[in-house]
Amino acid sequence: NSPCCCVGFQHFLCYICKEYVEDLAKVPERLLQEANVTLIVIGQSSYHHIEPFCKLTGYSHEIYVDPEREIYKRLGMKRGEEIASSGQSPHVKSNLLSGSLRSLWRAVTGPLFDFQGDPAQQGGTLIVGPGNNIHFMHRDRNRLDHKPINSVLQLVGVPHVNFTSRPSVIHV
Repeated sequence: NSPCCCVGFQHFLCYICKEYVEDLAKVPERLLQEANVTLIVIGQSSYHHIEPFCKLTGYSHEIYVDPEREIYKRLGMKRGEEIASSGQSPHVKSNLLSGSLRSLWRAVTGPLFDFQGDPAQQGGTLIVGPGNNIHFMHRDRNRLDHKPINSVLQLVGVPHVNFTSRPSVIHV
């Protein structure tokens, strides 16, 4: 089983990206190791935001930053919002108003007052490896267009993960 990486490009301040990464944090390390997969998040802010973002989301897998968005540009990640029906993401829990207000509050009360990158920059998801081979690529068309995590994990042989915080019902 050759090693591969699932790479997600996120905006650290966006509440939608934050909630997506909160769910990425729930992927058990054991399942990733068994499938020989490394989970990586790349944000577009300064490295100063990595530690607070990881504390906020509980994310403990690999994380890097690309403040100049060079990787985003090379991979053709979109800038701006494309009006497209993306459906309801299973990873977004907040509504527009409450999520936006919390994002703004984090921006103005954080240790460094900034908006942590270009808010119009869209991210995406890649499956890379071994080597430089890209096996899958999804470029987000808008903030709600994240690829569902389980659909990406399935492509690399990681079993389904339950992301709901609700206890599951067991029928006897």
